[in-house]
Amino acid sequence: MKRVFSGVQPTGNIHIGNYLGAMKQFVSLQNDMDCTYCIVDLHSITLPQNPVELRTSSLDVAALYLAIGIDPKKSIIFIQSDVPYHTELAWMLMCNTYLGELNRMTQYKEKSKGKDSASAGLFTYPVLMAADILLYDTDVVPVGHDQKQHLELTRDIAIRINSRFPGTFIVPEYRGMKVGARVMSLDDPTSKMSKSNENIYSRISLLDSYDKIKKSIMKSTTDSEGIIKFNKDEKPGISNLLSIYSAFSGKEIPLIEKNYEGQGYGVFKKDLVEVVYEGVKPIQDKFHEIRNSDELKNVLTDGKERACERAQITVKRVKEKFGLGF
Repeated sequence: MKRVFSGVQPTGNIHIGNYLGAMKQFVSLQNDMDCTYCIVDLHSITLPQNPVELRTSSLDVAALYLAIGIDPKKSIIFIQSDVPYHTELAWMLMCNTYLGELNRMTQYKEKSKGKDSASAGLFTYPVLMAADILLYDTDVVPVGHDQKQHLELTRDIAIRINSRFPGTFIVPEYRGMKVGARVMSLDDPTSKMSKSNENIYSRISLLDSYDKIKKSIMKSTTDSEGIIKFNKDEKPGISNLLSIYSAFSGKEIPLIEKNYEGQGYGVFKKDLVEVVYEGVKPIQDKFHEIRNSDELKNVLTDGKERACERAQITVKRVKEKFGLGF
């Protein structure tokens, strides 16, 4: 079977953009592919974190993995920092990555904008991501659209090293979702939904209450036309809401447009509240059931062992190619 790798950062509550853009795919892929899913806590410390909150959030994300339907019997689930081979391979890849490539990364530009200085970890973040992916001989990477540039860099690094040392890495392919792959902010539909936005109503988290979901959707930015029509350029707000509706309901956008023809945004938003809540409620129920259970600890311990076993093989191969060790 083809191998899949993807990961989610444990910083803040996971929002529906994370879920629809990547995590929802994790469940379907595990039925036909060999899947490895990681909580990428090392990526989180590129920015200052509260240690207690970071550890708690890591366990929260692991529990959410199980709550959305990832089966530990079919997939490997583990915390990145539990497997030291990630940082070992990252150094070897860093020595084969150019400064110009990293300077072009748009996420670094966005996160470092307006700051007097930024950490070297934030700058080299994409190389650690490349190590995460290449470490498991990954064929397919289901990630959000915002990570596509990083995956392209991963491919470039793998191809570059393979040209010197044939057979070192599998060159991975990007996999995105047709609908909902890029969920935008509810208060500014020209920007992606983000955990870092100071406005809590700009996003909907998987663990949000019904009232919070309702306020977020009812406050969401649309336009003055009152016509429910998908047009990203001219109507980004309602287009974003249509994408969310479609992703949660499974209905095609043209059908949704037809169903709400002439009804206005108020009716549509009220119905969207119910559609979203019905989508996240089962996830919330499962999350609370397993969050503090022995099952979660056992899954992560088993995942760590299985991930280390695979990662060790790759690092050994790369070190032999590079002439490292004896």
